[in-house]
Amino acid sequence: MAKRDYYEILGVGKNASDEEIKKAYRKLAMKHHPDRNPDSKGAEDKFKECKEAYEMLSNPEKRGAYDRYGHAGVDPNMGGAGAAGAGNFADAFGDIFGDIFGGGGGRGGRSAGPQVYRGADLRYNLDITLEQAAHGFDTTIRVPSWDHCEVCDGSGAKPGSAPTTCPTCGGHGQVRMQQGFFSIQQTCPKCHGSGKYIPDPCAACGGAGRVKRNKTLEVKIPEGIDDGMRIRSSGNGEPGVNGGPTGDLYVEIHIKPHPVFQRDGDDLHCEMPISFARAALGGEIEAPTLNGKASFSIPEGTQSGKTFRLRGKGIKNVRSGMVGDLFCHVVVETPVKLTDRQKELLRELETLTIEGGARHSPQTKTWKDKIKEFF
Repeated sequence: MAKRDYYEILGVGKNASDEEIKKAYRKLAMKHHPDRNPDSKGAEDKFKECKEAYEMLSNPEKRGAYDRYGHAGVDPNMGGAGAAGAGNFADAFGDIFGDIFGGGGGRGGRSAGPQVYRGADLRYNLDITLEQAAHGFDTTIRVPSWDHCEVCDGSGAKPGSAPTTCPTCGGHGQVRMQQGFFSIQQTCPKCHGSGKYIPDPCAACGGAGRVKRNKTLEVKIPEGIDDGMRIRSSGNGEPGVNGGPTGDLYVEIHIKPHPVFQRDGDDLHCEMPISFARAALGGEIEAPTLNGKASFSIPEGTQSGKTFRLRGKGIKNVRSGMVGDLFCHVVVETPVKLTDRQKELLRELETLTIEGGARHSPQTKTWKDKIKEFF
């Protein structure tokens, strides 16, 4: 059966440009691709037919031979131009493969030179006290990091020598593997994407162009910072690869437990033990804060567990600047190791309290009434 004209197969004229031929082929290949038409033998034949047409017309030598001699000029059995156009076909099919399957291995995967990578970010855990978090402070930290090798000036090559172009990838940093009409691009295994090969590496850095050093940095901790928050120090991470940008350093804050206060956002909580007499009689008491002491009044008959709110005695919000509150939770302390005289006075007080009835012990009266209803 006589072969169809290649221009007719792709639906283009003989004066069509390379881009028009490629565009026509991609459109037909996507339409008749076997993966899109798994049950159609006809689609597979048409796909092979347009593939062969593009393979011939995309190569200038083959196209010239075809224009002069027709199919005889490109038939290898008749001494034609052979199969020298596989590379162009693979390039075009790479685009189609990405369009069909949603991959990035076509146009986006090509590279004209070595790949550039951003340096890795680093994290530093900083333990601080609650007081430091509330008031803010400046500190210095020592961070292990990679630094420019001064011996080889960052080239990775021994002084007096220089890196050479990688013989495997030709300096592109990428190699292309061909399997049939599949073209796969991957990082060069010899130069690892740098495009350079170092035959005589620097002894100080082992050819890496960088060495490990401790870096001292100043860090400003703002007022009100909370546990788990991070401070970014731009450009103090690891250096990039092949001239890529440097990563960042993130200082992560961890606040140590406090012996008196518990933090809840911008608010503080603390327990305030008071004597039985003070709870009964009321009066002024002093409470600790992160900025000294604060006085407040408690009424007569204050019960254990009562909470008093001291506004503006908490922590300033790191973003809004609003200051939280301090919540004092009163705990009435039962006296211990009493003297005989103290015990005598307490017994007398208990007797007088019982005689006064519910007027002195309203909670006890309410509790007894509930018990009676229960039984």
